[in-house]
Amino acid sequence: MFRIGFIVNPVAGMGGAVGLKGTDGLFDEAVSRGAVPRAPSRAEEAARLLAGLPIHFLACSGPMGEESLARAGIDDYEVVYNVHKERTGATDTIAACRIFAESGVDLVLFCGGDGTARDIYSVLGDSIPILGIPAGVKMYSSVFAITPEAAATILEEGLETGREMHIRDAEVVDVDEESYRRGELATRLFGIARSPYRPGLVQMTKEVYEDPDEERAKRNIALFLREVIEGTPDILYILGPGMTTAAIARELGIPKTILGFDAVKAGELVASDLEERGICTLLADNPRARLVVSIIGAQGAILGRGTQQVTPRVVRALGKENIIVVATPHKISQTPHLFIDTGDAELDREFGDSIQVVTGYMIARRVRMERSLPG
Repeated sequence: MFRIGFIVNPVAGMGGAVGLKGTDGLFDEAVSRGAVPRAPSRAEEAARLLAGLPIHFLACSGPMGEESLARAGIDDYEVVYNVHKERTGATDTIAACRIFAESGVDLVLFCGGDGTARDIYSVLGDSIPILGIPAGVKMYSSVFAITPEAAATILEEGLETGREMHIRDAEVVDVDEESYRRGELATRLFGIARSPYRPGLVQMTKEVYEDPDEERAKRNIALFLREVIEGTPDILYILGPGMTTAAIARELGIPKTILGFDAVKAGELVASDLEERGICTLLADNPRARLVVSIIGAQGAILGRGTQQVTPRVVRALGKENIIVVATPHKISQTPHLFIDTGDAELDREFGDSIQVVTGYMIARRVRMERSLPG
């Protein structure tokens, strides 16, 4: 019987949809803006696909794991860490992982973000493999599956008779949330964990590309998109985070929130640093609208990493055909798999197996997208 330590960070990712770019130290602010927990339901989504497999789960009580397992129909679990307070934190994650280690689990399956991965690694190091169900805002570490479905698929295939689970070294990256909220991406390598792996179903660590050719490619994309935006003054354009979209804003002569969403119409800035509610309000007032987003280099995320303001509600209001993806040729060449993780698996599948990406001035190519489940 395979033994899995199962842990959920209930507040992970709550700050994303409301534009806080993280939840560390801002839980009350997130709640005041209308944020709701998303990690427990994503943990349940993965657990439901694991029901019936020869797995014994060791879990935390309540929203830190037990509730998600119960709702998923998992019967074979025991609670080994009891939460005795309303709001959980890093100390609970650390305490639970110490019990997992003492109990000799084969793997720790967790649901959260980079901060959760960091806390788990601080206890386990590379002694026990870990696999993340993505639920945070950023998630630049490479211990995460691309979606909850993907996490379940990796474990299910690894537990099939006669197959051996492939384990690789995976980076745990620490992101400075204070800098992130100021529009600065400051990361450091916290450690190298061991993590289950299947090509295309786990994400890579984000990479930033800086060279003259890369900047020239960004400018060519920006020149083209500026002409498109200025040539369709009746359409609202929402520019997502990143340096490629920042180049578009620079060509338009407007300021850009590097790690946020800004709206422009007829070449003029309409709104800055939008959260989900603000985007939906603009879409209600502007029936013709398009979203411009880039991919995360090497990692491959189009939606779902640092873009939680674009919820399934936003995508459906906008229409997936009105999403413009931009990326330089070099970034595409260094990113083996693209994926979308909106939090709604059915919606994600509607995007199909490939997507068009604008890679230069009047140049686009179709790029393969990874699916969370085989077939």
